[in-house]
Amino acid sequence: MRKSIFDLLERKGKQPISMLTAYDYHTACTMDEAGIDMILVGDSLGNVMLGYENTLAVTVEDMIHHGAAVVRGAKQAMVVIDMPFMSYQASVEDAVRNAGRIMKETNCQAVKLEGGAEYADRIRAIVNAGIPVVAHIGLTPQSVNALGGFKVQGKSLEQAQKLLADAKAVEEAGAFAITLECVPAELAKLVTERSGALTIGIGGGNGCDGQVLVYQDMLGYTNGFTPKFVKKYADLHSVMLEAFKQYKHDVETREFPSKEQTFAINEEVIEKLY
Repeated sequence: MRKSIFDLLERKGKQPISMLTAYDYHTACTMDEAGIDMILVGDSLGNVMLGYENTLAVTVEDMIHHGAAVVRGAKQAMVVIDMPFMSYQASVEDAVRNAGRIMKETNCQAVKLEGGAEYADRIRAIVNAGIPVVAHIGLTPQSVNALGGFKVQGKSLEQAQKLLADAKAVEEAGAFAITLECVPAELAKLVTERSGALTIGIGGGNGCDGQVLVYQDMLGYTNGFTPKFVKKYADLHSVMLEAFKQYKHDVETREFPSKEQTFAINEEVIEKLY
């Protein structure tokens, strides 16, 4: 059976929760087979799937398209789908309507939105509409321009106090989990200890209740920039690159397809065609 909010909340302080991003059916199937607890259909798909410079151009339709495929593939993991930029910022009404669309058209189990106390009213309204919410504080990529780039958040006393206040506000608004991105480990641990919600770290240290990574990063899918908080569990870029090069060589030298990949026909049939 698919993992529920209550299944995961029971593990707080006991067994850490595994979470990875996915954006397609096959990847979701494989993660489910591996026993990953939660799958995030992140708006990071703008970067890793659509080739955008950042996440700002991602639409609700993009999230629904990829999210529905992931839900079809994951039978046991809880699937959470990001609410993209400007799908909830303008008004509470927009937030509830777009969250409802995402859940109704994908059959996901929760939505995730960025922002702290300033978006608590959106979180509360979405939860009141019967839609579970994962909050996201610390480094919030949708606000990258306002933050002045991708920087660790909460290092100063003022920033740390704001992060603690944000965590309290989103929990009180009804978020059952809080993503902590690029936050000093001791601060993330303090948030975890003070919160009844699950904390999911991405660059937040191992004191959180769980961890999430973009799967292309942890698999070494590209040879580009890798964030400090990523551990590479494979080097798929090199494997894929070598395979593509070998394929190109085999095609150009006619080594592929060989007899093993070719269908035969009776020679008498061919002779009658001349």
